[in-house]
Amino acid sequence: MQAGREFLMKETDLDNGHGTVKERILKEALYLFSERGFEGTSLQSIADAVGIQKPSLIYHFPSKEDLRRHVLESLVAYWKNELPRILTPADSSSDRLVSTMTSLINFFVEDLNRARLVVRELLDRPEETFALLSEQFSPWTRLIGDYLRMGQQSGLYRKDVAPELFIVQVLVMVIGTVAIGGATSGLVSTESYTPRGLLIKELVRIVQASLYSEQP
Repeated sequence: MQAGREFLMKETDLDNGHGTVKERILKEALYLFSERGFEGTSLQSIADAVGIQKPSLIYHFPSKEDLRRHVLESLVAYWKNELPRILTPADSSSDRLVSTMTSLINFFVEDLNRARLVVRELLDRPEETFALLSEQFSPWTRLIGDYLRMGQQSGLYRKDVAPELFIVQVLVMVIGTVAIGGATSGLVSTESYTPRGLLIKELVRIVQASLYSEQP
């Protein structure tokens, strides 16, 4: 037993330049869950993708459900530091909304599996996923909502916008667009179309047009 534990410790501490084993497990689980779904992915397939033994994976994540929760939480953990940084800049004249929107889009575009997993989880396990996202996002939703209300009071933003509902719609628009962006590329007859090009600009334009009292 001691020898087996020593093996697990060595294997789980391994870092081959591509992140710690725990980070690699989360990355491969994100990919496989988004491609095959939660039910269609086994812990063994994730361990094989990482290149470790299944007991080493269980050393970090004792069950597939526990791993799923950590994968989803890892998607929103980034924003614990990012949103306060964007929304409380030293320069109060900067366009914080556009900065938030751009950061949100880039986060999902950097790894399309992030958006695809959220869509798949909302379709496959809507109640559980909604509860988890609500738990994780509610503090930031209130933070952005308060920022939008301040803009409404100053006359910058339209007063008929419902801040929290607006935030939800922006999230749905960004995640949905990024998740299926490749599938819709054939509908756009231009060689300059790319997820990071015209699509991102159009998303920002739509948000600005629907929110600002006067076009910036």
